[in-house]
Amino acid sequence: MESAIFRYFKVIRRFHSKPSLFRNFIPLTKDKYPHLKRGPYTKLDISDIHFFQSILGVNYVITDVEELFSYNVDWLKSVSGYSKCVLKPKTTEQISQILSYCYKRDIAICVQGGNTGLVGGSVPVFDEIILSTSAMNKIISFDKLSGVLVCQAGCVLENLMNYVQNEGFIMPFDLGAKGSCQIGGNVATNAGGLRLIKYGSLHGSISGLQVVLPDGKILDSLKTLKKDNTGYHLKHLFIGSEGTLGIITKIAIQCPNASKYIIVALIGLSSFDKVSKLFEKMRCEFTDAISSFELMDSEAIKCVNQNIGLKCPINNNLEFYVLVELSTNHNSTTQDLEIFLEQSFAEKLIEDATLADQPSQTQSLWKIRESIPESLLRFGFVYKYDITLPHHYFYKIIPEIRNRLSENPFVKAVSGYGHLGDGNLHLNVAATEESDSVISALEPYVYQWTSECKGSISAEHGIGFFKSKYLKYSKSDLEINMMKKLKNTLDPKNILNPYKMFP
Repeated sequence: MESAIFRYFKVIRRFHSKPSLFRNFIPLTKDKYPHLKRGPYTKLDISDIHFFQSILGVNYVITDVEELFSYNVDWLKSVSGYSKCVLKPKTTEQISQILSYCYKRDIAICVQGGNTGLVGGSVPVFDEIILSTSAMNKIISFDKLSGVLVCQAGCVLENLMNYVQNEGFIMPFDLGAKGSCQIGGNVATNAGGLRLIKYGSLHGSISGLQVVLPDGKILDSLKTLKKDNTGYHLKHLFIGSEGTLGIITKIAIQCPNASKYIIVALIGLSSFDKVSKLFEKMRCEFTDAISSFELMDSEAIKCVNQNIGLKCPINNNLEFYVLVELSTNHNSTTQDLEIFLEQSFAEKLIEDATLADQPSQTQSLWKIRESIPESLLRFGFVYKYDITLPHHYFYKIIPEIRNRLSENPFVKAVSGYGHLGDGNLHLNVAATEESDSVISALEPYVYQWTSECKGSISAEHGIGFFKSKYLKYSKSDLEINMMKKLKNTLDPKNILNPYKMFP
């Protein structure tokens, strides 16, 4: 079933196909942030275009102004570059030739996957060449004995999920944007998603990578081994590097066997303290089965109902809702969960609940959770903060933000939802339009608050362009300096994704 957020992405793509509708409403990043200065990079000329065409063919070098528009704008429509050229290579060797050429010519490059990020990291800031991995979409191999899938970086996540599912396996992570996002971008931003509580981060799931370095050299660490204790594991440098150290071209990823039974429950609760107690009890009772534990507040449920038309199947006047997914091979788990929910209701821990164990039913419950981003965007503009917090601080910032914005005329909703199982809160402020008064109330306050709670300013999507000046709230000066040294070592000319990550 097509997710709600995927449908929204398709709507945005259609809008982007008619640039005249939006060009006047999306300011160029350089105009929006006039303090930024273009780096000392070579500007493209016709000889560069001819060189790229000689490698890729005319059809894989995009220079048409109308067609370039959708590549230049992030999907939140908040920043926009003015790249004159999009390259769509199909092989690692083609990328190697492109980077070798650009390195010698001092041409800056913006690496782009599905362009579904939320931090402005996937679009150019100025006129950098856009290197899109969308044509690199081949599945290379799948070993059913080891469960290792090897594929190109441009494979869409949902296609990979469907492929391994047909073989009796699952991808170790799931995202709302699975219908558009690409596995290379997922790895480059160390995407977390809905299953991290059970399967961990991508650092633990990636067996190997093939990466093209800024000077065109190919680093082939495409190992499929589960254990390889031979010094530094260089793959970890590129997981979460956001395309600043190299371009990921191939991935080997460990896929778990699919469980026989998937049970989903939507549970309503009256307080966050009870949510925390429920999580503690369920983690103890269903230790090996919990694959997702998603929190949604009443504001999120209200927006989904009013803006999307999806009704909550349980009491819709509660403060909090939890969507729990259990994946198991035990056919008794459904009954065990029913008993657990009945006991929790008797103990007044929960107020209401519904349970589903059939695909159509579970998809209907997940549709509510996946529709939250779209429902908030219907107001016009959304300020999004994906932060990680210790569990006891998880929701405390939401009332603080509501109080700070209580009299702001642009704000329509302040909502907190996300992956409670791994501490990832999605703080969303929906407004009728972008406003300096809203942003000044949110930043740097949100990041300072997060830092004081020993949290992380980025749980998903990375640092990109928007969060670079706030990196100091999660990294010490020493850590930032070490990161810069790595960047300068691998990319001394700073041609890969300039203006991103570092302040």
